[in-house]
Amino acid sequence: MKITWLGQAGLLLEKGDFKIMIDPYFSDSVAKVNPKNYRRVPMQEGFWAVKPDVLIFTHNHLDHYDPATAEKLLSGGNMLVLAPGSVWGEVRKLGGDHNYVLFNRHTSWTEKGIRFTAVKAEHSDPTPIGVIIDDGERKYYITGDTLYNEEIFADIPKDIYALFLPVNGAGNNMNKVDAARFAQRIGAKKVVPIHFGMFDELTARDFPCENKVIPEVYKEILL
Repeated sequence: MKITWLGQAGLLLEKGDFKIMIDPYFSDSVAKVNPKNYRRVPMQEGFWAVKPDVLIFTHNHLDHYDPATAEKLLSGGNMLVLAPGSVWGEVRKLGGDHNYVLFNRHTSWTEKGIRFTAVKAEHSDPTPIGVIIDDGERKYYITGDTLYNEEIFADIPKDIYALFLPVNGAGNNMNKVDAARFAQRIGAKKVVPIHFGMFDELTARDFPCENKVIPEVYKEILL
């Protein structure tokens, strides 16, 4: 699986010609609500040309479900859209010939041999989720925005290959210390810190996790 970091919490996963996009944020919508949270990372226009087969939103915050981004991505083609309740009711209004699936916690969906499972997240959205993606060879766990919460671990299998988690410590996300504890509990072979550097000057160099892989925006994450 080839995985590219799109900035903030956005990821593009590709297996052959099958493409999965999670929480893309390609606009500057957040700055319109809070001017201090302007994009520090310019958009690479080439990503607009990517038409994912599966589009996943983890919760209804602008840097995860951005209507401006979603509308443009959904402007053509036929996509599978997986979204929890807080997003599902909104994204369906964009219409088009897409399969909008209500993807709340404990829901699974299999597409082209890849299984997607929604798991618990603890955040300020009413129905946040994390996502486990099982391509038949490896399992990838994207936590979505979340705090460290004991109930999460019951949802997670023991054989996660790569874990992607927030480390910014603001907006009801884990800080680096708690994210490292979380990663230790999950026991993934690779741990990728995300959700930093878009609206702040944070880096992940001091993330205290031995098996971390620090991503670079718009580049493949080498796991």
